[in-house]
Amino acid sequence: MSANGSVIQVNGLSKVYADGFEALKNVNLDITEGEIFALLGPNGAGKTTLINIICGIVNGSSGSVTIDGHDIVDGFRATRSLIGLVPQELTTETFESVWATVSFSRGLFGKPPDPGHLERVLKSLSLWDKKDNIIMTLSGGMKRRVLIAKALAHEPRILFLDEPTAGVDVELRQDMWAVVRDLRDSGVTIILTTHYIEEAEQIADRIGVINHGEIILVQDKDQLMRELGKKQLILDLDEPLDEFPQQLASYNLKFGAGPKEIIYSYDTQAKHTGITALLSELGSAGIRFHDVRTTQSSLEDIFVNLVKKIQ
Repeated sequence: MSANGSVIQVNGLSKVYADGFEALKNVNLDITEGEIFALLGPNGAGKTTLINIICGIVNGSSGSVTIDGHDIVDGFRATRSLIGLVPQELTTETFESVWATVSFSRGLFGKPPDPGHLERVLKSLSLWDKKDNIIMTLSGGMKRRVLIAKALAHEPRILFLDEPTAGVDVELRQDMWAVVRDLRDSGVTIILTTHYIEEAEQIADRIGVINHGEIILVQDKDQLMRELGKKQLILDLDEPLDEFPQQLASYNLKFGAGPKEIIYSYDTQAKHTGITALLSELGSAGIRFHDVRTTQSSLEDIFVNLVKKIQ
């Protein structure tokens, strides 16, 4: 691992396909050991291309990637053995049993048999009672779990999850997030690509946003929510308003669901939110209200606004 704690370092990485399509543009990214890093972006943003290059499945056009200090090209065997990849597509050997396919995956990396490790992996994914089942008989959600078990069979230190909960029901999604957190707690570095905003919001430590092949932001999730997440004060008025009095112009108030609901947006990080002054001004203007509540921007709002700024 490098001195700054990065287990993966991506420097100036670009990918241009034969038809001239530029899938990645000068991507720079450091992933810290033991974190859950969520790479957010719309479909076609370059998420899967970036993962496939880091995992050695696709060649980059320029730039470099090192994993635990090893270059992914010169040290392919060393880097690949450190990585577990759960691909987006369900590519499981349909006529094999769960146990056979997971055992085979471990052997592919030259690891000696370790039934105890495989048992722990299958139990953590609620697959132990399915270990003798033929994969083709499993549900889509269970097949997704088998892919994760295959990726963990050789005890990787880094796990890539490419859209892991696509097509997975909400209950199973929650189970998988619990597994991901347990893996992180055991020291595994997790890189998750998703366009499900709540996925990143629930489990990520840091978030990167990619759009049109470019990383447009990398930040600690909580800091991102604080800095970009605007809070809104919503007031339910006793009487409807036709328009806002001139003395309230500086507050940039907006109507909500109707003329009896007004919205004031404020910065949670500002020294003064302006709320106390606003409430006083409303009283002076003879505007009475009977209910006050606040809402905060979701990560989805933040993401949409970020992408709009770049386009």
